[in-house]
Parts: sequence; structure tokens; C-alpha cells
Amino acid sequence: MTLAKARAARITGTSRTSRITRTLGTGAAIAAAALFAAPTAVAADAHHSPDSRVQRSGSSTVFVQSDNTAANTVVAYERAADGTLAQKGVYSTGGKGGMLAGTVADHLASQGSLAYDRHNHLLYAVNAGSDTVTVFAVHGTHLQRVQEISSGGSFPVGVTFHGNRVYVANTLGGGSVQGFVRTGERLVKVPSWNRDLGLDKATSAIGQISFTPDGSKLVVTTKASGQSIDVFPVGVYSGPSARPVVTSTPDAVPFGFAFDPAGRIRVTEAGTNSVGTFTVGRDGRLTAKGTVPTGQTATCWAVTAGDHLYVSNAASGTLSGYRVAPRGELTALGNTATHGGTVDAAASSDGRYLYVQTGAQGVVDEFRVGANGSLTAVGSVVVPGAVGGEGIVAG
Repeated sequence: MTLAKARAARITGTSRTSRITRTLGTGAAIAAAALFAAPTAVAADAHHSPDSRVQRSGSSTVFVQSDNTAANTVVAYERAADGTLAQKGVYSTGGKGGMLAGTVADHLASQGSLAYDRHNHLLYAVNAGSDTVTVFAVHGTHLQRVQEISSGGSFPVGVTFHGNRVYVANTLGGGSVQGFVRTGERLVKVPSWNRDLGLDKATSAIGQISFTPDGSKLVVTTKASGQSIDVFPVGVYSGPSARPVVTSTPDAVPFGFAFDPAGRIRVTEAGTNSVGTFTVGRDGRLTAKGTVPTGQTATCWAVTAGDHLYVSNAASGTLSGYRVAPRGELTALGNTATHGGTVDAAASSDGRYLYVQTGAQGVVDEFRVGANGSLTAVGSVVVPGAVGGEGIVAG
């Protein structure tokens, strides 16, 4: 590169960063720099030696959040070759868990309160009782707490990420979404990336928040006065759209959801105890593709494992399994019993094992996933201080 070209590149980069800073708002210069330098940050992460990356990858780990109202913790487990779990450590988030009024087995009444960024070896945990989010650096089964930051709202219950963008859903006070930029191992709040959902301020508003697989949209399910699926188109630098594309689902009470391999959304509908399927348009509009009843009670959480979908039925104490056909049809595989209060679940990255939180006694049930989608129990562990807890991820 010639001296003139290098100088021009520096000027262009400075100008671009300045524009991004203005877009993000006052006090977001660090976030703007992080967004502008995202490719460099990814490249730097690739400089770990092969041995270091294997040690830190967390490919055989499971992390479970206790949501303990006295002191929230994340418990780290190592997964054996047969899928069983062995506890390796208990780590304080620095904040407190929360408990919504009227809840028993699911104190947060949400899905996705723990998120695991395997590529960057980071774990995000919400502290509902403290209105904060904790960032952990992941070293195998060892966690190092690096930050606790305000969630930007009241009673955070969900967290999601894509690249170096992180969003948190706050369920009380009318419901809100707050965006952050990750720089290194820390988060920087972007004030202009806050969206008020304008829901009933006295009740739990949000079931889940998640990016679409391509990172172009944020999906939020709303309960109580909302009963809708809200989709925010998201710009890399501009944050969420000013208003979401709202798909109303009266009486369905959309709760948790998971994306299948084709990118369709599978939404649990607690009001009708069913699973609804939707495709997502480029403009954020959803198209309904059918509903399948579970025949169970309190169908609220969903997880995919390869070409199979499993939904948790809290009041029935069961998992309902489905095979996902290439064209999207769901074929029921039957119900599998768990401990009482079946809530959040996570599948191992290879799809061979499924781990299910059961809130009545704070137990995680362990299952092997067969080639045909059948579930075989291989054991269970009691999570310290996690009765009613939610939040589980697997490597």
C-alpha cells in the first residue's frame, strides 16, 4: 500500500468511526470503536495455540444458573463420554437472582437467561434481583467473572448475542430491550439501543429474546398484555428498528422458542399448550405454518437437537419430542417424563445429549438423544441452591 493510500484509509476509517459514534449516541465512542474493529477482534481470537483452544473451548461442559435470590451463581459441570455430568465449580455472579410473584418451578418465567459464546469463550448471565448482567470468561470448566453491568431495565430475564452485539430483555416496568457492544471481554451499553415495549407494567412481559440465526433480527415473545411475537430488524451500527413488526397471537401466550435447521421459529404457546411454526420474512413479518398441540400442560420452553425439537411441559413434568421434516412438518415422538417442574433445556453442540432443568427440586435431568429422536435417561444432578432456577447452556 502506498503512503497516500494508507493515509486515505486512515481518514476514511476515522470518518466512519465518527459517523458510527454519532449514530450510537453520546458516551458510546468505545462501542463505536469496537464495532468498527470487529474483524480485527475475531482475528486476534484466532491466535490462541491449538492446545489452548481445546482447553478453553468448553465443548464438554454444561453451565447451569441457580437464580438464587440471596446470591446468584453459575454451576459448572463436565460432561463424560456417556453424557453424565460431574460438578466442577460454583461461581458467584456478583448479583442476586429474582423471583416473580406467583412462580414456583420457574422463578424467571422465561427462556434463555444464560447465553454461551463458545467462539469467544464468554458466558452471559442475568441477575434479575439486581437488574444487572454478569460476564464470565470461560476456561474449560473454570469461570472468571470479569464484569457486572446494569441491564438497562427492570428484572432482566433473557440475554442473546450475535458477533459482538449483545441484547438483554427486561420483563418488568412494561418490558424493554437493551443493546450492548462487546469489546474484548467486556460490554459497553449503547443508550440509543434501548427499546420500551410498552406492555403492562405490573406483570411479567417477556418470554424470550433471541437473534435470528443470521443476526439480522431480534425476536421477542411477549406474554401478559402483549401475547405477540415482536421482530426488530437490527442494523450492525444503528441497533434495533424504532418499532418492531408485531405478530399478534391472541390467547396463545407465546413463551419460549427455538430455530430449526431451516431457520423456522418453533414457538411454545402456553395458553393453548401447543407448538406454533412461523417463517421469518426479510422485512420481519412472520408467516404462520401450523400449530401442533402437545396434549400436556404449561408448554413453555423449546430446544432443538439436530433435526429434533423438544418442548418442556412444566405442569406435566414431561418433554414432548418431535421430528422436524425437511419441509417443516412436525412428527410427534411421544412424551418423556422428567423430575417435577420441567423448565429450560440445552442440547450438546453435537446433538447427542439433552440436559433439562426441573425447577421443583433444582435438578438437571440428563438424556441421550437417539438417531430417531428417542430420549434415554442417563442420570441427573442436583444443582446447589437452584430450586426454581432457570438458565442452562451446553458445549
